[in-house]
Amino acid sequence: MRKGEVRVHGIPAGVLEETDRGFRFSYDPEYARNAEYPAVSLTLPKRIDEPYEAKSLFPFFAGLLSEGAAMELQCRLLHIDERDLFGRLLKTAQDDVPGNVTVHEITEGTGQ
Repeated sequence: MRKGEVRVHGIPAGVLEETDRGFRFSYDPEYARNAEYPAVSLTLPKRIDEPYEAKSLFPFFAGLLSEGAAMELQCRLLHIDERDLFGRLLKTAQDDVPGNVTVHEITEGTGQ
């Protein structure tokens, strides 16, 4: 399954992953315990005990994706299906996204 490391201001905050049932976001326990670090979003407040799960990509993360002509260009250049929101997120949300949250693809065997 595909995974991405979610960073806030460049600090690893958790892991977003594709599962058999949809998607799961889990906070890194050290990040979640640090009162100085903000939540990834208002819709994903910090918690340690239980990951967030959803059948479709969380709206907050979908909001990091380009739309319109920019999306079409990215998909064409990167050979990504426009309907593969998670694939687009992993390939395009490492930098130059709105706000302070980035998503970095984790590839098996390398940890990143």
